[in-house]
Amino acid sequence: MCIGIPGQIVALHAIRADHAWADVCGLRREVNIALVVPNDQPLTTLVGRWVLIHVGFAMSLLDEQEAKETLAALRAMEEVEADVGLFLRGEGGNDALR
Repeated sequence: MCIGIPGQIVALHAIRADHAWADVCGLRREVNIALVVPNDQPLTTLVGRWVLIHVGFAMSLLDEQEAKETLAALRAMEEVEADVGLFLRGEGGNDALR
């Protein structure tokens, strides 16, 4: 199963300009932000923003409501699909968060 998961950008990477740190269900993950970098604003505007993460890349920006609704849907799926729960807790399916 290939899915993206919402994460909130919590810090910019100190060395890699195209990377940031995101909180994904309580786990801190390094993500590539090259696809969501604002053209006319400083990178710091990304801190606090929600992004959809797939295979280590922030694929798009999300608003907070959309991010929380997506996380709620994934948590609901956890009840019927064990792999989703492992993915949310960072215990499996790490390819999507790498």
